[in-house]
Amino acid sequence: MSNPITTAKQLEVQRIVDVLSKAIAQQRLRPGTRLVESQLVEALNANRNHVQVALQRLSMQRIVTIEPNRGAMVSQPTAKEAREVFIARRAIERAIVEGLAPACIRQNRQRIQTHLNGEREAAKSEDRRAIVRELSEFHLILGEISGNSVLSEILSNLMVRSSLIVALYQRADVSSCQCDEHQAIIDALEKGDNAHAVQLMQEHLDELERVLDLGDEAAGEINLRQVLSDL
Repeated sequence: MSNPITTAKQLEVQRIVDVLSKAIAQQRLRPGTRLVESQLVEALNANRNHVQVALQRLSMQRIVTIEPNRGAMVSQPTAKEAREVFIARRAIERAIVEGLAPACIRQNRQRIQTHLNGEREAAKSEDRRAIVRELSEFHLILGEISGNSVLSEILSNLMVRSSLIVALYQRADVSSCQCDEHQAIIDALEKGDNAHAVQLMQEHLDELERVLDLGDEAAGEINLRQVLSDL
């Protein structure tokens, strides 16, 4: 039988990990942002020990960097790491798309269509944070409905790291993803043409990488309580 205290601690640490990961994925916390423990404790109404464990876990996932005598900060992936993340995404997302049967797409049609409509609305709003959130979510949905929890978990980590890469290296005038490309992938999957869907996904990821440059943008001072309050 599991220890209730241990289980409660694990759940709380996971809550902190999830909130910080979500904030980073949505670019509320930008690369290089200092994650001051005392501010996180207050902002998340959390225990300092739980915050420390959560930061250590995020550090192992390369989402947070912890430096001796300086504390934790949101990671700033190098250009080399950015290329490696996209190589990994091509492999993982290829495996996910190859395994998606037409029946799976039909079973999740309402969820997928609702999401695609949300993508288009976000694009119309020109709210960059909303666009990043909605368009990145598409890839996560495919991972979830694939039924392969290992691939889905790996992709979740890669998508957070991709958000850091986008924040650092993508030109401000280029959207992080294209709604029409997502629709084309779904159309191919619904027809059972997985080979074409894989090709479209690979071309899609190639284009996302192509618009990256080597520009680097440092994070400024931010209010952690304000950023994390509604997550």
